[in-house]
Amino acid sequence: MNVILRRYLSVTKPGIIMGNLISVAGGFLLAARGNVDWPLMVATLVGLSLVVASGCAVNNCIDSDIDTKMQRTRTRVTVTGEMSLKAAFWHGVVLGVAGFALLAFYTNLTAVFFAALGYVVYVGVYSLYMKRNSVYGTLVGSLSGAVPPVVGYCAVTGEFDTAAAILLVMFSIWQMPHSYAIAIFRYKDYEAANIPVLPVAEGIAKAKQHIVLYIAVYAMVTLLLPISGYTGVGFLAVAFSTSLWWLIMALRGYRRDINIEGWARQVFGFSIINITALSIAMAVDYHSNVLSLF
Repeated sequence: MNVILRRYLSVTKPGIIMGNLISVAGGFLLAARGNVDWPLMVATLVGLSLVVASGCAVNNCIDSDIDTKMQRTRTRVTVTGEMSLKAAFWHGVVLGVAGFALLAFYTNLTAVFFAALGYVVYVGVYSLYMKRNSVYGTLVGSLSGAVPPVVGYCAVTGEFDTAAAILLVMFSIWQMPHSYAIAIFRYKDYEAANIPVLPVAEGIAKAKQHIVLYIAVYAMVTLLLPISGYTGVGFLAVAFSTSLWWLIMALRGYRRDINIEGWARQVFGFSIINITALSIAMAVDYHSNVLSLF
């Protein structure tokens, strides 16, 4: 029984689910501004987690052929044969139906719409086509990765306002240097699977340039939350300090004696620290009175 549960759990990529939970909670608590509807929050967290789990399970089915060529994915249950593609697919379908049903019953149309948008982009656009055929696959995929905090926020407000737009842009931009760093230290994997990520398609030098530029833009976008009055000085301090350090770290990639793979792993690792810190900061340093830009 434990072996079976492990298979069904691993195919949903628990690490990705946990990462998304933090951003969903951050968006939800930012919107709640201290007046937390706990049943709604639990339903939103569980519902979106099920939707993410569904997308990951279906993605494993779609990627099963290229996963055999990549060192880090060769042990996935859909590759080793521990779990059939049919079982993984229907597991994903059941999870998706349950997740969307939960969101539809407890939240609102706006939250469900963005959850569906993220799902369709990730499974239908990114996994089925863009990942394998275009250097812009990462850009398209970044939209789906930015949806969770927006769903959390809209579950409370029921509308896509200035803060929701900032969250969508902020988390989309964050995905880019985060993903490019992975593609650099996993270069051989992507090359073996013939996936046209930027480092493979256009070179590591260009990827380094994009990482620096995206982090710089991201740092400016994070400031829009306090500038618009949605968060306070605490969030501003966290956003400025962590984003600046991330940018400095990225610029170190231009040193002649740098170990590129080690550098990329550092950039990737700190990207997680940065977005986690910002998610927590916006959850606790909210403002009750905001200046709407729309």
